[in-house]
Amino acid sequence: MEKSATRIDWIGNSCRLLKATAAEFERMRPFEGLSIGTGIHLEPKTVALLMTLRAGGARLVCTGNLNSTQPSTVAFLRTQGITVFATQTTDPVAHHQSLEAVIAEKPDLLLDNGGDLFAIAAEKPYANLRGGTEETTSGRTRLLPLRERLKMPILVINDSPIKQFAENRHAVGQSLFESYLRFTNRSTNGKRVTVFGYGACGKGTAACFRNAFSTVSVVDIDPVTTLEAHLDGFTTPLRDQAIRSADIIVTVTGFAGIVTAADLPLVKDGAILMNGGHFPHEIDVEAFRRHPDVIGIDRYEADHIETFHLGDGRSFHVLGDGHMANLAGPRPLGNTVESMDLGFTLQARCLERIARGEAGPQSCLVPVPRDIDAMVASAYLDLAR
Repeated sequence: MEKSATRIDWIGNSCRLLKATAAEFERMRPFEGLSIGTGIHLEPKTVALLMTLRAGGARLVCTGNLNSTQPSTVAFLRTQGITVFATQTTDPVAHHQSLEAVIAEKPDLLLDNGGDLFAIAAEKPYANLRGGTEETTSGRTRLLPLRERLKMPILVINDSPIKQFAENRHAVGQSLFESYLRFTNRSTNGKRVTVFGYGACGKGTAACFRNAFSTVSVVDIDPVTTLEAHLDGFTTPLRDQAIRSADIIVTVTGFAGIVTAADLPLVKDGAILMNGGHFPHEIDVEAFRRHPDVIGIDRYEADHIETFHLGDGRSFHVLGDGHMANLAGPRPLGNTVESMDLGFTLQARCLERIARGEAGPQSCLVPVPRDIDAMVASAYLDLAR
């Protein structure tokens, strides 16, 4: 018998590790009587994680991240009786209100992505918060100064070696490359690409563009990391030259102000700028819009591309408003199913550890415990064999 299925169904059936974890959680109910507040991209792969947590008995209160919330995902979650405070928005004020609404529910555990929820909880502490997880390096960096105020177990998923190689190096690199093609429909062959940042995400991004016959340069503030890029076969010019030569500029650093209005004299005519970092501040798009040298802007609304025209005749293009390109623009697919299946299983297992009271305040902003890494890796390999 034929039936109509959705992308949420396709993703859910493809996340084999989460499905197995959900089956176990249904038996063991590690989150019985607990609520989990989440602030993470609301797209179909997240549904698979949230359904896994609910299978373990959790009551869920959810919001998303700037620009990446997919209305169809929100609608589905609400049909499942899950409380969702989220709209698809690029307005930081509206987004902050949704985060405040999650914290107002006083969830027992938090699943954070960028440190948004824990930052509010540090300002407005409540007694029943046991701890939770932080997905990103950006979030860890943001929360470290608040460590003494938080004083609870917060396990950093991005510090897991599995997350670093499976999602950051392989999946982010692959999805940013795919996003460039999806946005522009332009080739990479023979293009000069500059990648800012040579962490795991930068390594994957640089490799994917090189594999697609681009000439790739890497810029990183750490000389040791820059040396690694050099020995990996990438050119490592000084920053200004790397911008001047680039047909495509990709930022994947996790820090603000990587490409700013001060760089406009350097940007090559026709260059394409895209960001792969979590926050939309690596490329200062707002400063471009206000700059007196910008004499006109073309907005390709359906394609989420802006073309900036400069007074000297040059023009350049920004993809996705400077937001994380693999979850921006038309048909935002994000990272691969397999990588998120691994990363989200790490999330579920870390939350389980905290729910069971097996991690204390000394585990505030620490990496995923090695035994959880080993458990998740072994389970994935068993399914793959």
